[in-house]
Amino acid sequence: MTPAARSLAGSLVLAVAVIAAGMFALSWGMIDVSPGEVVAALTGGGDPGNAQIVTGLRLPRVASAIIAGGALGIGGVLMQALFRNPMADAWSLGLTAGGQLGVALLVTAAAFSGPEAISFLRSFEGPSITLGAMLGIGAFALAMASLARRVGTVTLLVVGLMLGFTVQGIVSVVIHFANRVGGRVFSGWNDGNFASVMPGDLPLLVAPVVIGIVLALVNAKPLTALLLGETYAKSLGTDVTRLRCLTLAAVVLLVAPVTAYCGPVTFVGLIVPHFARAIAGTARILPLLPLAGLAGALLALAADLVVHAPWEQHFLHLNAVLALVGAPVVIGLLIFSPSMRGQR
Repeated sequence: MTPAARSLAGSLVLAVAVIAAGMFALSWGMIDVSPGEVVAALTGGGDPGNAQIVTGLRLPRVASAIIAGGALGIGGVLMQALFRNPMADAWSLGLTAGGQLGVALLVTAAAFSGPEAISFLRSFEGPSITLGAMLGIGAFALAMASLARRVGTVTLLVVGLMLGFTVQGIVSVVIHFANRVGGRVFSGWNDGNFASVMPGDLPLLVAPVVIGIVLALVNAKPLTALLLGETYAKSLGTDVTRLRCLTLAAVVLLVAPVTAYCGPVTFVGLIVPHFARAIAGTARILPLLPLAGLAGALLALAADLVVHAPWEQHFLHLNAVLALVGAPVVIGLLIFSPSMRGQR
């Protein structure tokens, strides 16, 4: 099979899996709802109590998990291609830390801005949080892109990790000056959680993600050429500087809204591109995008299902579940992947 055919077949299988997992997530919980009642609730009928559970409580969480996982998966493909680094993602390159810093500064600033800001923090609504995350992620993305042209793969990863740890310290100092409401908001947000997205937030989450996906699709072909080096890309007439800027813009549009509304979700953007390449059998960007989007959505949805299973006590966090899957995959890639052995 050609990479395009493999991508199409894999995408169809993953799409069915995402739909099945989504329906299961809508029906399973502390109160079980039958699949028939789920369908009735989604079409505007059925029992009003079940409809409230399905559409009011579970549907926004499931939708945000699918959107966020897909956006992070596609963002991971773009970052690994742009930096030509198989271990690149928003967390390992420090972009997530930039979003954390942006939100922390916003939360702390709100502590000095009066009752209206406190009310905003309690509801955690509005585009301001997204803007704070976008500014932080955008600034760090530009810094890492500039550094990537001067240092090697391993150095870039180490710098990204150290930058993340440094920002963690800065964030702790910044949050120290926030009030209790702001501190609780940041702490809950920082754990990562798809359930924090309200129905009114979905358009603000979807709109920039859609624009980011469009940019990714438009620039897929020249980004594939860039994988073979700047000289080769320029020989095909690619404006490399413009391509880098557009790709970084796409990454920010994909990652920042997810980080703003769902918190710093880890590992999805790091491991999903590797699964997409394994399925498609190619490193070309265009066949990877639908695979990465659907695989990211499925991974995020599965992790959310584990977190929101009807446990007697709810101590599981989203990033803890993702780490249990992602960390062994990364270790396996570092030890057994030929491409990673070549990076050492």
